[in-house]
Amino acid sequence: MKISLYPALLFMGALASIPTLPSAVLYDNDQVKVARALEKAQVQGKFHQHQMNRVMVYLQPGQQRFEYQDGRPTAVSNFKAGEVIWSPPTGMHAGTVLDHDFNIIEVELKTPGTDKPITSDHDPLKVDPAHYKLEFENPQVRVLRLKVQPHGTLPLHTYATDHVTIFLTDQNFHIKDAAGKTETAEHKAGDVVWETPATQMEQNIGAQPFEAVTVEIKK
Repeated sequence: MKISLYPALLFMGALASIPTLPSAVLYDNDQVKVARALEKAQVQGKFHQHQMNRVMVYLQPGQQRFEYQDGRPTAVSNFKAGEVIWSPPTGMHAGTVLDHDFNIIEVELKTPGTDKPITSDHDPLKVDPAHYKLEFENPQVRVLRLKVQPHGTLPLHTYATDHVTIFLTDQNFHIKDAAGKTETAEHKAGDVVWETPATQMEQNIGAQPFEAVTVEIKK
């Protein structure tokens, strides 16, 4: 049987076209504060610290050097476009971008979390493991990555909690909800949306592969 590498090759280059944008607070509610941070090249950041756990989604690749006020050794991190990391508070630190400007979508978590897993009769990981992959899960969040080939379809699935979706490519979807209502959803790469629980079927009606990261909030 011949295995085609065409879909994989499409996904490899899909994230390269997201433009950098200025820093901005995108959402701020009782569960999350979602911000777009612009990390500028060769600019020494001020020492600062974060009080809450965060999910970080990198929209472009980048290299950053971190210095710590408590005397820890300087560290250099390399990030890939579309990479997702868990970022707990690390004390006073300052970062310097070593190569070029890049954006981070930062999802700061205000909820204490729960030991209960996110689940439903139509959980995406159970009904559609071909398209949904688990990035990581902890008491505060479950983070999913969705990849859909051109004209690919997703079966009926349920997002059981409020969630943040970060679009890593352009979206052009038909969406049908559990009542049969159909709508077209369009977003640009780099867009971020706050969404409530929903049960739906989806189809990528575009000619390009689609990729997004969804941060489901536990509460």
